Amino acid sequence: MKNMLFIMNPKAGRTTLKNSLVDVLEVFCNNDYAVRTYLTKSADDAERIVQEEGANYDVIVCAGGDGTLGNTVTGYMKSGIRVPLGYIPCGSTNDFARSMDIPRETVEAAEMIVKAEPFSIDIGSLNDKNFVYVAAFGMFSDTSYATPQNMKNIFGHAAYVLQGIKSLANVPSYKMKVTIDGDEQEGEFIFGMVSNSVSVGGFKSITRKGVEFDDGLFEGVLIRTMKTPADLERVVRALLTGDVNEKSMVSFRAHRVKFDAEDPVAWTCDGEFGGEYKETKIHIHRRAIDLLVVQESEQDEVIE
Repeated sequence: MKNMLFIMNPKAGRTTLKNSLVDVLEVFCNNDYAVRTYLTKSADDAERIVQEEGANYDVIVCAGGDGTLGNTVTGYMKSGIRVPLGYIPCGSTNDFARSMDIPRETVEAAEMIVKAEPFSIDIGSLNDKNFVYVAAFGMFSDTSYATPQNMKNIFGHAAYVLQGIKSLANVPSYKMKVTIDGDEQEGEFIFGMVSNSVSVGGFKSITRKGVEFDDGLFEGVLIRTMKTPADLERVVRALLTGDVNEKSMVSFRAHRVKFDAEDPVAWTCDGEFGGEYKETKIHIHRRAIDLLVVQESEQDEVIE
């Protein structure tokens, strides 16, 4: 009999797990797991329980949204454990699950976990914070979006937000120098994203092509401040078509990225507030977490 720590966020975006919890536990128990269920009580509770108890288990499964997953992974990174991790997506967006082809139905996700093998995935860090799939700043991600749910919609609606802008003068910009594996880009930017995902904000990411989850590389995009309506029209078209060669955009793959801004910039990590910094250092920890997934012989580059 194997020991499982089952971490569940009862306040995650969707309530389907509450309705199927007995069925999920039955899947685990029928596959020779002795399950200890832990319900999180605060935003950083998963991190704490992983650090305190994670090493005592053969497997850890977390059920919740992207924030719950990110907090669980932070516990892994701080404790240094290599216990295999399973994920049951129960949030409102579930970008990471979409990227990894993890079923949205909770019982199906549990059935996948008991059949899966560990797959080592990359994890990012932003200064002293960890993130699983995306760190972003700018008009689609900053704290001017008043509610937590709105903060989760980092990039997916970007083209439609831009399309609705009445005046480019009202778009906030950030003057900074961005160092991408030693290559410098200077200027004013309205948005920046560093990710390891084919889906961001519930929509296909512009950097989705060629994403590998264990190659030690981020995919990133910067959008420069636009001067004319023609610039705006081109960027909207680029976002809708996935054209990363638009001249107002900088796309890249990198191990390390450093942002030096004149003023503090607000960041989100996996859709949650990640702090405000003038200097932001992002780097990737290659194959840092052993995620339980069923690997396909060939993965589609685009999530339907």
